[in-house]
Amino acid sequence: MKKQVMEMRSDRVKKGVEKAPHRSLFKAMGYTDEELNRPLIGVVNAHNEIVPGHIHLDRLAGAVKDGIRMAGGTPLEFPVIGVCDGIAMNHEGMKYSLASRELIADSIEIMARAHAFDALVLIPNCDKIVPGMLMAAARLDLPAIVISGGPMLAGLFQGRRASLSDIFEGIGAVKAGKMTEEELMEMEASICPGCGSCAGMFTANSMNCITEVIGMALPGNGTVPAVAAARIRLAKASGMQIMKLLQEDIRPSAIITAAALRNAIAADMALGCSTNTVLHLPAIAHEAGLRLPLDLFNEISARVPQLCKLSPAGPHFIEDLDRAGGIPALLRRLLEAGLIDGKVTTVTGRTLEENVAGRRVLDEKIIRRIEDPFSRSGGLSILRGNLAPDGAVVKRGAVDAAMMVHRGPARVFNSEEEVCAALETGRVRKGDVVVIRYEGPRGGPGMREMLTPTAVVAGLGLDKEVALITDGRFSGATRGASIGHVSPEAAEGGPIALVKDDDVISIDIPAGRLELLVEEETMEKRRKEWQPQPPRIKKGYLERYSRLVTSASSGAVFADEFPAGSQEP
Repeated sequence: MKKQVMEMRSDRVKKGVEKAPHRSLFKAMGYTDEELNRPLIGVVNAHNEIVPGHIHLDRLAGAVKDGIRMAGGTPLEFPVIGVCDGIAMNHEGMKYSLASRELIADSIEIMARAHAFDALVLIPNCDKIVPGMLMAAARLDLPAIVISGGPMLAGLFQGRRASLSDIFEGIGAVKAGKMTEEELMEMEASICPGCGSCAGMFTANSMNCITEVIGMALPGNGTVPAVAAARIRLAKASGMQIMKLLQEDIRPSAIITAAALRNAIAADMALGCSTNTVLHLPAIAHEAGLRLPLDLFNEISARVPQLCKLSPAGPHFIEDLDRAGGIPALLRRLLEAGLIDGKVTTVTGRTLEENVAGRRVLDEKIIRRIEDPFSRSGGLSILRGNLAPDGAVVKRGAVDAAMMVHRGPARVFNSEEEVCAALETGRVRKGDVVVIRYEGPRGGPGMREMLTPTAVVAGLGLDKEVALITDGRFSGATRGASIGHVSPEAAEGGPIALVKDDDVISIDIPAGRLELLVEEETMEKRRKEWQPQPPRIKKGYLERYSRLVTSASSGAVFADEFPAGSQEP
């Protein structure tokens, strides 16, 4: 209670004679003097009726508000937008997904500053909403806590557990004659059994787990199922905990530190998270005045083994990770091995080391021992070479051993639509390296996530024989040799813009190399002949986005350079 006597930010809108008009507006909404005398806590609710991971967040917000009131605060709820990546996939809608991250951060900033909230409880669940909220928390530096909506349970199809990635792959299986359309319809009715973020270690669950690791959410945030009563209790506890954070003046700047971000990358590698984390963690760091160079991911990957193989890389789901002890059990294992820093501050008010004391792994098939990992190195790798001078990323934990080193002829496409049409007609052959370009942050615009082509390749049975490379993104649900975030992107004249059909591309994931085997004189001639493509979107938000966004290698943030004083972990 040591900070309770300090002036509240919300006093700016409710204290003194000159604030009588402000109080009258509060009273127009039914707030009492007693409620106005308490701290005003913004409850940022991403609930909507279009995202399965968000359909139930209204109930979670109610539990958060109960917790705030129990602890002596006054909750005031407001919404933010949220895109369902699955529904947005494979059409114009996906151009808006990554772009929504900046809008979410900006809108929270506007609401928090305009209404002088004392603190924030952030309720996201799905892909870009989680990092957007964390970016806002770091930017505003008000006491804040995150409580996600929780993961969906796995579905059941023909006696086996499955999730959304399976039905995307089912499309390719139908085209290959391995599944009937009737079976696909049976699958679509059973693959997503209810609310929550899709059941594998896709982007949403990756970011929810990482939020817990960073320390911005209570233990359990990443893995307690959406339908569990424990999720409601966690929401009430989060509402109560924000009042303690306010009283103790514990802010995101004390939590989102260089050490916490290194911990996040270490857990990322151990879990085998989505490649999208390589976009979101640098963006969150940017808002905290820190820089996360891509090579740091490889440095940490080299010493942190992959201990979990969750869908799409393996047969297990987030509910299994929860049953095995969840993120606290994983962190305890990493801490005992000296692979993370246990002294960092978290929203519990205790250190990470204190949070995980006494936790243990309950199923070593789900969370393996350090001495018996799925892989001696982490689940993600950064690749560089003359095709990606500023870097590219691959989910190496979901790549078959046969594709770790591959060399093949390029099949070049200037959009996702082009490659999907080629897959339909059988133009992609065994051994090919499929190049999908002009899908980067600026060129797309919006850096579309392309689960459809990777899933169709897997469904056709080509994931052990065909590689895909793009300056766009691949989904967290992607498996196979799918290399994304190639930087510089084609729209900026990066080398990927100069690739031609039948050029030989060399991929060496263990060595971290991505090379175009073309003579430099030929490349120089192509550079002189290259002409930028005209903008695909000429009005609206995406037109502005394409002018403001930076490279994937810097997190696709809205800035040309990092703030003065920014530092690397």
